Amino acid sequence: MNFQAEIETLIRARYPILYIISSEEMRVQNVVVEIAKKRQKKVFEWSYSTGIVPAGTSIQSHKNRSAATKDPLMALEQVIEQVEPAIFIFKDFHPFLTKNNFAIVRKLKEIALHLKNSFKTIVLISPTMEIPTELEKEVTVLNYPLPSRDDLSGLLDKIIEDVVQFKQVKIDLDDVGRERLLSAALGLTLGEAENVFAKIIVKDERLSGDDVNEVFAEKQQIIRKSGLLEYYTTEDSFSNIGGLAVLKDWLDKRAAAFSSEARAFGLPAPKGILMLGVQGCGKSLCAKAVSNQWQLPLLRFDMGRMFGSLVGSSEENVRRAIAVAESVAPAILWVDEIDKAFAGSQGSGQTDGGTTARVFGTFLTWLSEKTAPVFVVATANDISQLPPELLRKGRLDEIFFVDLPSLEERQEIFRIHIRRHNRAVEKFDVAALGKASTDFSGAEIQEAINSALYDAFYDKGDITTESILAALAQTVPLAKTMDEQINRLRSWAEGRARNASVPREAHKASTVRRMEL
Repeated sequence: MNFQAEIETLIRARYPILYIISSEEMRVQNVVVEIAKKRQKKVFEWSYSTGIVPAGTSIQSHKNRSAATKDPLMALEQVIEQVEPAIFIFKDFHPFLTKNNFAIVRKLKEIALHLKNSFKTIVLISPTMEIPTELEKEVTVLNYPLPSRDDLSGLLDKIIEDVVQFKQVKIDLDDVGRERLLSAALGLTLGEAENVFAKIIVKDERLSGDDVNEVFAEKQQIIRKSGLLEYYTTEDSFSNIGGLAVLKDWLDKRAAAFSSEARAFGLPAPKGILMLGVQGCGKSLCAKAVSNQWQLPLLRFDMGRMFGSLVGSSEENVRRAIAVAESVAPAILWVDEIDKAFAGSQGSGQTDGGTTARVFGTFLTWLSEKTAPVFVVATANDISQLPPELLRKGRLDEIFFVDLPSLEERQEIFRIHIRRHNRAVEKFDVAALGKASTDFSGAEIQEAINSALYDAFYDKGDITTESILAALAQTVPLAKTMDEQINRLRSWAEGRARNASVPREAHKASTVRRMEL
């Protein structure tokens, strides 16, 4: 059942008060007006600035305004006085549904009893939900869905039709480009989508599938206004990551999973991954690269922002953050160092009154039940801090173990960073650098090159293989000081996680060889 059919069913069944949560008043109002015409009912709308007027009354029109009914109690009184079948739309009525407005709450409760025996319905439209306890049994809450791909496609067709008459505007949209633009716009309201399409046309005097970054900028505004998530813009790609061939191949195969072809094929949207491994080996870099590779916005979920001082506010913050992520979906939600975020959730009852456990439970429930195309990328360094509930199949698609880079991977990392600093790779002995950096992580290799650059700049020279080797010799890799923890991590990952660099068959073979030795 679609949303319009559901509202019509509730109106026909004489549900007295419908509370529709949406920021798109006009979309909801158009649906209600269409239903009213079909059911031969009048439609009135109320706002604090106009009072009760016939639906669709222009804001500039003064003759139809009712000054007396600006008062919420008088407006509700007029609902009772209306004799003919009608639907009353109340816009932004939620500020009057607080405990301080008991008279209005009581009046609305009495009207609800009256409406059950009439052909009248009250529809409250608000971007937020505010329902007092007294009205919980009388109000039916509905979440108005964001525009579908078909809705956005219709809007795009209308815009193209309007601008095609202007010869200076070039429409360069093939099927692939149109699909990319519509996919990027999913999660925006029709008003937001119309604004960003118009912005692209005004700015570039063209409309093409390459303009998805402008759409992402519009989504960035939504994230910024929420204050709970961080929007990351990144230029990192898989070509900037050395090694991790298995992980990159796995992610490459799921790059088109959010397309219309994937839906037609019956392919479910991927849920997410957990990257577990040694610090500085590219887990966070991978999260950023996925965003660029898949052309999806990257949202960073900072658990520190979720915890509030008031009882229940932390769980509500998590729910709001999740709602914001779903509102801009398809998107990637990056939960960095999730082991630290939920550390101590098992003993949360004794340390923080159970707040961490409840926040963790809210997040886990969403992971299991989410239907919105939000791909979760979680990273962790310490398995001892990971709650076992997170590792259960069904929460995420796969768990990858990111180990220290092998010799070939270290050589690849050196090549990447040498090129990044605009130096010719051919001038460096990459083989020698790879051998000298045994047990170094990618981050430590990068820092060694940076150190060599500082020395070369100070000496007014240039970096060489010898200067990088000297920087490596002065560095004690983390693997030396954390040898026991890393071995424990490798032992745990054996059989529980996929190796991000080595295919399963090769990994099994190397394990057997180690056991034989």
